[in-house]
Formats: sequence, C-alpha cells, structure tokens
Amino acid sequence: MATSAKKVCLVGDFSVGKTSLIRRFVDNQFSDEYLSTVGVKLSRKLVNLSQTADASPKDVELLIWDIEGQTQFKAIAPSYLQGAKGAIIVGDVKRPDTLDHLEDHIALFLKINPKGKVIVALNKADLVTPEACEKLVEKYTFNVQQPQVLATYATSAKTGKDVNAIFHELASAMLQ
Repeated sequence: MATSAKKVCLVGDFSVGKTSLIRRFVDNQFSDEYLSTVGVKLSRKLVNLSQTADASPKDVELLIWDIEGQTQFKAIAPSYLQGAKGAIIVGDVKRPDTLDHLEDHIALFLKINPKGKVIVALNKADLVTPEACEKLVEKYTFNVQQPQVLATYATSAKTGKDVNAIFHELASAMLQ
C-alpha cells in the first residue's frame, strides 16, 4: 500500500477555529477554551483513501500546519506556506470581516503554491441557521474563478459537521 506525506496549511484570521478543526479531525475532540496559536503548530494524521480512481487503497499522511492568524503575521506566513500541497482557508460565519478576508488568504496561498489545492471552511456553522449557512456557502464559493479552490463547506468543529469531509476531499485531490 502506497503512503505519501502531504503538507496542509490551515489559514485564516485569529479565532476562526483553525486549531479546533484540527483538534476535531486529529483527536476527535472539542474544547470551548480559546488558546491562541503562536507561530505554527504541527499535527499529523494518517488518512486512508480507499476510494481512489484506480480503486487501490492509498494512505496519505497529512502534515497539518496550524498557522497563527494575527494580521501582523502576514510578513512571516509565506515561509510557513512554502511546500504545502493544500490549504484549508477558514472563516467564522459569525464574523463577516473574517469571511471578507478569505479571498486574500486564498490569493496568498496560491501565489506561493500555484499548483496547490484549497478548501474553504466557513466554520462555527452550529451558531447560525442552516439557511444562513447555505447562503454563505453560495456567496463564498470561489471555484468558478479559481479552479484550485475545490469546494466551500459550512463546518463546525464543535459538532464535527463536515470536518472529516474537508480533510478527506483535500487529501484525495492532492494525490491526483
């Protein structure tokens, strides 16, 4: 069975839930306690992709970089993004300013990794109605202008909604 390691970066403004998404995906845990990431924190998880195009099972080890979301951090971020095959760009559905910055985060990631793949996560979906989530997903769908952006999901680290889906879809796309 082939195993491949891929670097994935989680990018977004501070307090949008990047660390919580990683914690939910890697450890299946959630905490309401906010801990600000300083610099970068690395996690890893082995993902089995048994539904590949050639039907052979493949394992992908995701090397997940949780990158600090402070605004003044933009000068340092490019070095952390180098070599990444994929990114999950995260915004908070309750904070419109973080959603307005999604396009900038996508542009920065793709400038450094033009062949990279991107998933957009509109996090904290449990805090708004399903109808509001649907409208936000429609509004913040970028794959029409940028084919490297695979999809936009309304996620919740708290409930686990679509957390595994974003990492699995990204892992699968990075293998192709």
